[in-house]
This record gives sequence, C-alpha cells and structure tokens, in this order.
Amino acid sequence: MKQLIAPLLALAVFSGGISRAQEEARLKIATVDMQALTQEYNRTKTTKAKMEKDIARVKADGEERMKHLQELAKSLEGMKKQIDDPSIAENKRRELMNSRQLKGQELQSLQAELEDFMKRKDRAVKEQIMVDLKTILGEIRDKVQKHAESEGYDYVLDKAGVSTSQVPILLYTKDATDITEVLLKSINDGVPGPDAAEPEKKEGE
Repeated sequence: MKQLIAPLLALAVFSGGISRAQEEARLKIATVDMQALTQEYNRTKTTKAKMEKDIARVKADGEERMKHLQELAKSLEGMKKQIDDPSIAENKRRELMNSRQLKGQELQSLQAELEDFMKRKDRAVKEQIMVDLKTILGEIRDKVQKHAESEGYDYVLDKAGVSTSQVPILLYTKDATDITEVLLKSINDGVPGPDAAEPEKKEGE
C-alpha cells in the first residue's frame, strides 16, 4: 500500500505543477470595437466636419460654373432663333453664325473644363480622406496599445473587423475582456473637438 501512496503523491504534486504552469502561461486577451472608437474620436469628427465644408464649397463652385454654362447655352439658343429668322439680312446672318460657332466652341470647352474640375476635386477630397483616416487609425492604435501595455494584455483583437467577404473575423474568444467602453471614456483626452479650432467671438463682433 505504501508503495502505491508515494507514486500517487508524486503524481498529485506533478499535476499541481502543470496546473500552475498552465495558469501562468494563459494569455491575457482583450477585444475592442475599432469602429466605435473611430466614430467617437474627436479627430474623426473634426475631419468629417472639414470634409463636409470642402464638399459644400466644391459643390457651390460647380453650381456657379454650371450657371454660367446655362446662360451661355441660352444665349446660343437666342442666336439660333435670330439666324433662323427669314427677315434678317444675309450678312447679319453670317455674322451671327460665326459668332454662334465661336460661342459653341467656348461652351464645349467650358463643359469639359467643368467635368475635369469636378473629377479633380472629387479625387482630391477622397485622397485627403484616406490620408486623414490613416492618421486617425494610427493615433487610435497607439492609444489601444498603450492601454493594453499598461493592463498587461498579450493580444487585443478588433471585434468589428471583417474579412474581404464581409464575414466577421472574430467570431468567438474565450475569457476575453472588452476594453471598448474604457477606451471610449479616455480616447479624447487631450484631443480637441471639431468646434475647438473656431475662434471665440467677442461681444460686439
């Protein structure tokens, strides 16, 4: 009997050692909703407000140019009616035809210029959005990393991430802590909001 007790005790001690080792080796994992953090980040809101202003300015400029084109097209239509008038003198008709041809070429040139203008502005806005978004995501990742390091997490997984087929990448994690709410409370520390850049108006202005 004593011969059996010693091996059993050794096995119990060994098993306890494995359990402690497993406990120490267990990874500390957290999840975070990067989409929620990005939406609530002050820098995102500031960038969105600026983008909306830029788009409105481009739209207003485009509408002003289009108004000029419409006036030019209306002028061409008026000249056509004059040319078609049988009572007009032949030399006057030829003069109007030449003038109308020149205005028609101007209209085509302005139309092409407007189309190119809108494409360039649209491309510029999209490129700026990509640059700003890259900066924003970099800043948020830094904040997530600092929080993870201070809390001793081994991995932080984005629970809002999706694959190229739009399937959620993270379907299940065991014993993972969601740190989204904690970060939402501190993510804007030291980051001015979208209205901070606007100078305060003094009384009487």
